[in-house]
Amino acid sequence: MRDILNDLESGEFLSDPDPTRRAQNQMRTPLPKRFYKDVTLADVDGGVSIMLDGKAVRTPGRVPVVLPNRAAAKLIADEFAAQADEINPATMPVTRLVNTAIDGVANEADAVLEDILRFASSDMLCYRADSPEKLVDRQNEAWDPVLDWAANALQARFALAEGVMHIKQSPLAIQALRTHLAHRLGDEPSVRALRLAALHLMTSISGSALLALAVESGTLDAEQAWLAAHVDEDWQIEHWGQDAEALARRNARHRDFAAAASVLQSLRA
Repeated sequence: MRDILNDLESGEFLSDPDPTRRAQNQMRTPLPKRFYKDVTLADVDGGVSIMLDGKAVRTPGRVPVVLPNRAAAKLIADEFAAQADEINPATMPVTRLVNTAIDGVANEADAVLEDILRFASSDMLCYRADSPEKLVDRQNEAWDPVLDWAANALQARFALAEGVMHIKQSPLAIQALRTHLAHRLGDEPSVRALRLAALHLMTSISGSALLALAVESGTLDAEQAWLAAHVDEDWQIEHWGQDAEALARRNARHRDFAAAASVLQSLRA
């Protein structure tokens, strides 16, 4: 099922969401030349379309890209406008995400929702270190407020474990998240697909459905959630350092995470 959340084909403006495979693909395939001059927005039935020299942008599946409001459409328009002589999909994370939402998630919304809930059943925030004390303190400081929010605002109470031994979460907690998502996603199919695509991307990057849901609700901003998701990694970097390749992968994930958060924010506009 998760294949539908990857780029659906080697279209003009898509690339693999994994940064390593993306770089490999782009080395094999020359980047397309920028073929348009003007990028504008147009009100159409169902929302707002992005126009390149007066022609509507379409997904690789040839579906017109129509966003529910101008704030969301502008995110894509800005990515197209920022392209130089060539169109580089690596610099267009919102476009890739929206294409995936339209061509894939819209037809598999229930499956994507279930995958987010499966992430929640083994959410990263529930697995704590038993030492060293400073790492434990950092985890508690970054993660406990999110768990408290879930318990108080969503009535979803999660159990904690030390180490990596799996702990079974209460079905009531998962059902509470399902109820929350049903309310937040809404009934409009296009908006539902966009929210699900953004939430799934943030969940898979961070390892935490709870962090993604906290961003969607406005409880955390994107940077707070990103730092919370990387408490363990940052601890390791402080003590062991980080090589250039790992830093490039992290920067690519950060860009995609921020793009997904910007889509969620635009849907609140």
